[in-house]
Amino acid sequence: MNSWEVLEPRPLRPGGIVTNAFLKTCSVADFRSAGRFVRSLPYGRNTDTNDALVVLAEERGTCSTKHALIRRLAVEQGLNVALMIGIYEMTDLNTAGVGAVLTRYKLHALPEAHCYLKTVGARVDVTRATERRTSEEIMLLHEEEIEATQIGPYKVDLHKQFLSRWVEEQALKAYTMEELWCVREECIAALEGVSA
Repeated sequence: MNSWEVLEPRPLRPGGIVTNAFLKTCSVADFRSAGRFVRSLPYGRNTDTNDALVVLAEERGTCSTKHALIRRLAVEQGLNVALMIGIYEMTDLNTAGVGAVLTRYKLHALPEAHCYLKTVGARVDVTRATERRTSEEIMLLHEEEIEATQIGPYKVDLHKQFLSRWVEEQALKAYTMEELWCVREECIAALEGVSA
């Protein structure tokens, strides 16, 4: 995936609550700088994924909330930027910080749903560090375009359905679906302690 650096440096023109928040609150003047600003915010879950400005208000976000914010900005600016969800097998090699959790449960990988952007054929991730690349690229097992309003229950349901199929395919009998979801939650909590 590419970093925020491939986003268009188009100056922001006034209009819309997201654009106004970037212009006034964050002093961000162009679309690429908005991506850089969002990347600089720490990883952390937000209180209300339906709040369009929650990432800016709480000064943190996840892949879902950060990318939904940039997608909303793109819509207000008339830019062709899609919000995507992809599912991949999360390992310590492609998601630094989850290795200890996976090892504790004797798992090599666990399917994870990740949000990102797509523009002019390029996948863009404003949550992962560009200076600290992982040693393994993410290989997507599923990908689809979603709306910013689908980062809550829709994303969770899609993820759980995929995880259920993965468990069957792997013939994984050591854990129930609920237990694997709890392992996944531990992995996400571990990411909050890592400077992504």
